[in-house]
Amino acid sequence: MNDKSGYLVGLVGSGIGPSLTPPLHEREADALGLRYLYRRMDLDELGMPTTAIGDILAAARTAEYDGLNITHPCKQLVLEHLDELSPDAVALNAVNTVVLTEGGAIGHNTDWSGFARNLDRGLPDAPLGNVTLLGAGGAGAAVAHALLTLEAGSVRVLDVDSHRSAALASSLCAHFGDERATAGRLDEDGEELASAVGRADGLVNATPTGMAAHPGLPIPAELLRPEMWVADVVYRPLNTELVRTARARGCRVLDGGGMAVFQAADAFRLFTGTDPDAERMLRHFATLTEAETAGSAEDHADR
Repeated sequence: MNDKSGYLVGLVGSGIGPSLTPPLHEREADALGLRYLYRRMDLDELGMPTTAIGDILAAARTAEYDGLNITHPCKQLVLEHLDELSPDAVALNAVNTVVLTEGGAIGHNTDWSGFARNLDRGLPDAPLGNVTLLGAGGAGAAVAHALLTLEAGSVRVLDVDSHRSAALASSLCAHFGDERATAGRLDEDGEELASAVGRADGLVNATPTGMAAHPGLPIPAELLRPEMWVADVVYRPLNTELVRTARARGCRVLDGGGMAVFQAADAFRLFTGTDPDAERMLRHFATLTEAETAGSAEDHADR
C-alpha cells in the first residue's frame, strides 16, 4: 500500500458533468482513509477544442496532479502527448487513464479490463463463439480486446466508418491471430448488420447511441433474438433503450454499470497504489444511481 495520504486527479472529456466517476473515486478514498480530490475538466464548459488535450495535460502536470482519466473524445488524441504507454494501451491504441509522475506521463487502458470483469461477473456463462460489436472507437477497441482476451472465437466489428472498423479488425488480428476479427459497415438498414447479428451469440454496443445526448436504439429491435445476450457500455442512463428492449425480447442483458465501476477501480489502483474494494464501489454506484433516480422522480412530480 502506498504511504501517500493525499491525491489530486481529474477527468477530461466532453459532456462529463453527469459522470459518476468522480464520486465513485472519492467515496472509495473516504472508505480507505485517503484524502482525494477529483475534478472535472469538461471541454464543452471550458470552451476548448478536443485538440487542447495536450495543453490540459501540461497544465495538470504543472499543478502536480497525480493522474487523469480520459474519456470521449480524447482517448486517442492524448496518445501523442504521453511519455510512455502500457502494453494494453499500445495494443488498443487508446488511453483512458494517465498516471503522472516525476518521470513523465504514463498512459494505461482500464476500459478493457473493466468490460472483461463486468462480463465475467454478470454473464459468466455467456457463449463467446461469435460476437458482434457495434463501434470501433476507443470503447469498441477496449471491448474487442476484452472479448478476445476472454477467448471469444471471433468478433465482427461494425462501425459507421468502415475504414475505422477495418483498422481495428486488422490490429486485433495482428495481436490475437488471423481471422479472430472481421470488419464491416454499421448501417441500420443494411443486410450486413442483419447478417452479423443473425449469426451472433452476443451483441455489444460500444457506440454513443443510448446516451442521454444520443437516445435511441443502435440497431432495429427486430434483430434482437431471445437466445442471444446483449451488453451495453453506456451507463448514463443505466437502462438504455437497448437494455430495455433486449430484456423485453427475452435476451440476457448486461448494462454498462459494472464496466464503469471496474474500470474506475483499476484506475484508482493505478493512481494510488492502493487496492480498492470493487464490491464496495459497486455498492457506491448503486447508491449514486438510486439517488439520481429518486431525484429525477421528485423533479417530475414537482412539475
